[in-house]
Amino acid sequence: MSLETELRVRAGDICEICANTVGLSPMNVEGGAGDQAEGAILACETCTKQIQGESTPDPKHLRCLNDSAWSQEPAVQVTAWRLLNLLPEEAWARDLLDMLYLDDETLAWAKSSATKSEDDDAAAVIHKDTHGAVLNGGDTVTLIKDLKVKGAGFTAKRGTAVRNISLVHDNAEQIEGRVNDQRIVILTEFVKKS
Repeated sequence: MSLETELRVRAGDICEICANTVGLSPMNVEGGAGDQAEGAILACETCTKQIQGESTPDPKHLRCLNDSAWSQEPAVQVTAWRLLNLLPEEAWARDLLDMLYLDDETLAWAKSSATKSEDDDAAAVIHKDTHGAVLNGGDTVTLIKDLKVKGAGFTAKRGTAVRNISLVHDNAEQIEGRVNDQRIVILTEFVKKS
C-alpha cells in the first residue's frame, strides 16, 4: 500500500489539520519516520504552505487546530503544536498550547525541528532559568519564590509548576505561563526548569 493510500485510509480522505477535502497530498513531518505513515500527515494545499513556511500562518484558518490538536496520531499532534507556536499573539492558540498534552517522545519530536522564525528568535534571545539552564517554549518550570501577581489579586506560591511556557521573544528575562487559570508574565530569575 502506498504512503498516500495509507494516509487517505487513516484520515478518511480529509486534511488531518483542517478537514478540507480538496487538494490533499501526503506531507512528511520534519524529524519523523521518513516515508512511513507514522511520520507523515495528509494535508491540503493551504495547510501544507503554512506548515512549510511558504505562506504566513492564517489565524482564522488555523482555528481548525482546536480539533486537530487532539488527534491520536503523533505526526498530527507534532504539526499542530508547531503551528500553534507560530501564533504567539493569538490568545486562543496560547490557551490551546497550555491545555495540549504531548507525551515526552512526541514533544521531543515537536521541539526537534523548530521553525525558521523560532530559530532566528532563539539565536537572538536566549532565556535561562535562575540556575542558567536554557528554557524553551513548551517547557515546564517551577516557581522558586512566592510572587504577587499584579492586577490579578493573588500570589503565585513557591513550588507551583508552570507547564507549557511561552517565551517572550524580545525579552530574555520574561516568560509567559498559566497560574490559577490566569496567563501571567514571569521573570526567569524566579523559575527553575523542571
